[in-house]
Amino acid sequence: MSHTDALQLLPTDHRALLVGGQWRPSADGARFEVTDPADGSVVCEVADGTAEDATAALDAAVAAQPGWAATPPRERGEVLRRAFDLLMERADEVAALMSLEMGKPLAEARGEVAYGAEFFRWFAEEAVRIHGLWMQAPAGGSRILTMKKPVGPCLFITPWNFPLAMGTRKIAPAVAAGCTMVLKPASQTPLTMLVLAGILAEAGLPDGVLNVVPTTRDADLSTTLQADDRLRKVSFTGSTAVGRKLVEQSAPGLQRVSMELGGNAPFLVFEDADLDAAVDGAMVAKMRNMGEACTSANRFLVHSSVAEEFGSRLAERMGALTVGRGQDDGVDVGPLIDAKAVESVTGLVEEAVADGARLLTGGAAHEGAGHFVEPTVLVDVAASSRINREEIFGPVAPISTFETESEAVARANDTEYGLTSYVYTRDLARSIRVAEGLAFGMVGLNTGLVSNAAAPFGGMKASGFGREGGFEGIEEYLETTYVALPVPAAD
Repeated sequence: MSHTDALQLLPTDHRALLVGGQWRPSADGARFEVTDPADGSVVCEVADGTAEDATAALDAAVAAQPGWAATPPRERGEVLRRAFDLLMERADEVAALMSLEMGKPLAEARGEVAYGAEFFRWFAEEAVRIHGLWMQAPAGGSRILTMKKPVGPCLFITPWNFPLAMGTRKIAPAVAAGCTMVLKPASQTPLTMLVLAGILAEAGLPDGVLNVVPTTRDADLSTTLQADDRLRKVSFTGSTAVGRKLVEQSAPGLQRVSMELGGNAPFLVFEDADLDAAVDGAMVAKMRNMGEACTSANRFLVHSSVAEEFGSRLAERMGALTVGRGQDDGVDVGPLIDAKAVESVTGLVEEAVADGARLLTGGAAHEGAGHFVEPTVLVDVAASSRINREEIFGPVAPISTFETESEAVARANDTEYGLTSYVYTRDLARSIRVAEGLAFGMVGLNTGLVSNAAAPFGGMKASGFGREGGFEGIEEYLETTYVALPVPAAD
């Protein structure tokens, strides 16, 4: 699909800011370029929001908050359900646009549309299940009533690697709970979110409930909005360094915060594992989104008795993948997001080899246009190697060995991060012990895919806090009010 065909989903006047239901240019008229990471060509230009625009967006969210909070839950849920239907009807077109600006293969982009849309369907159903509590006080004489209320206007900051799903994971529970919002998409990938905003408007979301401010001036937007005491909630998906800064900025206003930050996921393969299933799971956990995912398997810890066979099988599968432009037929692996990402990934590989690792397949960047890195498998990787300490964010699988269960768990936990982990074993007792021992918010047991709209997604330690999805997801957008009701005894 050509640039022109993919962009038909986003009219020229929608390549702008959405504030109070109106598509408008930035306050200073600035625009920035969105490029195709497969060849560096310019896809289009988008309005570049200012701090003034951010304040205008918050003004609109604040103005819309009382009316939206008072909207019956069923009506809020029906908006989400209509948005789900519209998004699925246009899945191919949205996927093509996403592939164009982000680089992922079309099949993966379609998968993201389906996954992202599922948050609309899930929270459409949760909107009518917000409930409180009625109980008698233990000492008698009074009743305890609790009620749930929307937290209020929110700021959402979403990343480039999943430009649709990372938005729907935040928008859907906020809409269901009765919150309004200002959303800043990543400057590398704003187009998918602008299309999504148009779909939500078409589904009946009132003006001002969702305001979208694309910008390259990220710090101006976040500092301006977090300094405003009308903002009550911040949800961010991205790097731990930026997350820490946003948490610091939330302190003066005591804003509620949800942080989904970096990861360093271990992939444990025990000696009794089904190796066919483990290799299949490794391909999913490692190669989803070219490895540019916070849930990506980052460290492969494999029992020494099966490490050689596992490594050779994985290398064969990885080496057979086709690298190319995401929108081309037969492509398995698209480009990384930019040249800096290529430099980071190849630098980690080179350093690991210098530390004594052996390269089984891949290891190099493609020459010429685009930001491509070959799918790579390394074995005999030193535990202390930097590739085992840092998030790779690319198609590289470093394999190290272990001897005992306790060693495997200890090494898996030897990281500041705690988002996702993966375990392959056929021993039920071991699976329970290991899952309980791993200091991670999510554990994939004999599966390489943990993401599910019906499950609580999130981590611990430097991977952040708060949960998105599941029954827990809507609680991030609700406050609890307790009402004491004296009930004197009858005469």
